[in-house]
Amino acid sequence: MNGEWNRLNARMLAVHPVQEVVRLLPVLIGVLFIGRGGQGQIWSLVGLGLAIAAGLLRWFTTTYQITADHVRVRRGLLSRKELSVPRDRIRTVDLTSRPLQRILGLSRVVIGTGRADRTGSEGVTLDSLATAEASRLREELLHRRTEPTAGLVDVLAELQPSWVRFGPFTLSGIAAIGVVVGSLANLFNEVRLDEDDFGMLQSFLGRVASAPVWVLVIGLVVLTAVLVSVLSVVAYVLAFWNFRLARGEGTLRVTRGLLTTRQTTIELRRLRGAEISEPLLLRAAKGARCSAITTGLRGEHSSSVLLPPAPRPVAHRVVSDVLDDPAASSDELTRHGPRAHLRRYTRAFLFATGVTAALVVLWRLADWPAWPWQVALVLFPAGALLAEDRYRNLGHALTGGKLVFRQGSLVRRRQVLSTDGVIGWVFHRSFFQRRAGLLSLTATTAAGRQHYTGVDIPATEAVALADAAEPGLLEPFLIRR
Repeated sequence: MNGEWNRLNARMLAVHPVQEVVRLLPVLIGVLFIGRGGQGQIWSLVGLGLAIAAGLLRWFTTTYQITADHVRVRRGLLSRKELSVPRDRIRTVDLTSRPLQRILGLSRVVIGTGRADRTGSEGVTLDSLATAEASRLREELLHRRTEPTAGLVDVLAELQPSWVRFGPFTLSGIAAIGVVVGSLANLFNEVRLDEDDFGMLQSFLGRVASAPVWVLVIGLVVLTAVLVSVLSVVAYVLAFWNFRLARGEGTLRVTRGLLTTRQTTIELRRLRGAEISEPLLLRAAKGARCSAITTGLRGEHSSSVLLPPAPRPVAHRVVSDVLDDPAASSDELTRHGPRAHLRRYTRAFLFATGVTAALVVLWRLADWPAWPWQVALVLFPAGALLAEDRYRNLGHALTGGKLVFRQGSLVRRRQVLSTDGVIGWVFHRSFFQRRAGLLSLTATTAAGRQHYTGVDIPATEAVALADAAEPGLLEPFLIRR
């Protein structure tokens, strides 16, 4: 780049006005229906004109500059704002193309830094550039190249159509149902629809209300399950269709998306590990997902995705390939012993006892019905199953310079962290852990969520594990015998 101030691609003039109109569409529809005597149409047209003007104004008031040391963006009309990012602080450059942008050959460029990702900011955004220019800019900012690389060296994973079967087990459709219901409720409220206009709907609801309760419950459960499954599959396809994980010259590149495409580049020199997560339903379907533990990306940020929900063996293979260490993702882990086992059961039964006792007291003293505490007795066998599963999922290991922690039941996580990325240790012991001779060992790092914890490890094993992972780091605090 020559350091000159440049404008965004002129084709964005066909994109941003449409985006502004879509964003304000519920308000415009509400104004159209609420207005009286033709005023609704007038104000709706005024709002439409303002939305288009706002989209056009963004192009005229936004400029950017790429120098050898900084990336700068200026925007705003009445209040001018300049964002500046030192190039040595750039961690990621993401390219995103929504459907209209794809038609026009444009991409949205998000330049991220570690600080921006932790605070929830998107960093510096250039919306929109020509796709070829955006790709060239990504190569230059991440690799100091002025020309795109020749190609990707190795494809580590590609979406298989059969993986769509894991969509319903992600339950992402629940959020979609909430959005749809909320939007419809707001729309009906804004346009002030008359209930008498929906006689057929009222008749249907009347018949449903007259049905037995058990029929309504079963029907609602089945309908919800079907809707969640269908919407979850749709969300999976939209987010991960054409998914591709490839390794290039010192980078990992993730491409995904059906209507809106996204390309994320992760530098291998910033990679500190990977995580395999298995939510309970996904684990029951023998599936898992993977994410990267890397500096500059939050642990749960969508940019860290290495693999969407997929067969468990594929997840383990991807982690092995990414970290070049087959043992880290598949080796057996060291169990935490009988005291950790007992602690899982103790906590489960204390919770069940507390809930049941409270309901019994309410039954005896407050004239509550007896069935709540009788139903609460199910917490004892359910708690025993959960406690056993939580213990079986506990484990740790140190292999090939990789620290491995595994824990969780509702969401089982296997975290593989390179010892080179560990910058400190935290030893935490509660009152009950001290009595049991256990402690929680936390490895602190600049990558991912910045801390990864192995819970309820025998104290002597935890100290030995930390000392072996980072020899010399604990030396001033240890007493050798």
